[in-house]
Amino acid sequence: MITLRLAIALVLAGSGCLFMLLAGVGLLRMPDFLTRMHASSKAATLGAALVVAAVAIALWDGAVALRALLVSLFLLITAPVAAHAIARAGYISGVPLAEETVVDELAGRYDQDTHELAGTAAGPTEAP
Repeated sequence: MITLRLAIALVLAGSGCLFMLLAGVGLLRMPDFLTRMHASSKAATLGAALVVAAVAIALWDGAVALRALLVSLFLLITAPVAAHAIARAGYISGVPLAEETVVDELAGRYDQDTHELAGTAAGPTEAP
């Protein structure tokens, strides 16, 4: 039974390392800041969660499993929020998009002076 548990931990750790390697490759291969942020935040978060799960399974201890669960939840909650904040700061500061970018949904809608989006007032909306 121990060998099966360690084999599962090895598969999870290997998968996590593969995802983190793909995140690094994405940083090198993607053409602009926003696509690099997307590639690195998604893959690295999943990779780290898989490695933490592998550690919890390999050590087979309740306290370690609880900590692994908490670390994974913390990563899954904070990494997308941090990536969004960094990407928004990059867009606001004027980091250029790649030439291959087809759609820029914020073009013409974002006001640099007030830092607000046009058409997103916080007031009540009226039904037609």
